[in-house]
Amino acid sequence: MSQQPAPAPAPDRQPLDENAAASVRAYAADQRARVDVLASVLEDIAEHGYPTAESGVLWEEARDAHLERLAGEQPRVA
Repeated sequence: MSQQPAPAPAPDRQPLDENAAASVRAYAADQRARVDVLASVLEDIAEHGYPTAESGVLWEEARDAHLERLAGEQPRVA
């Protein structure tokens, strides 16, 4: 999480209760972690080049694994 102090509430915003704020922070941390993973993959490609086709994963397998992960997650409110 950011080490900067939270800014004072703006007059045109509705404050969140503690549970909602905690959920938003958890979602932000999750998204930050995902972006960090993507950034590390891109940095690896930039450093070492593209992986060979033989070392990759078929898109169908990647899709199925991703769908299984999504099915195991808790539902989120948009």
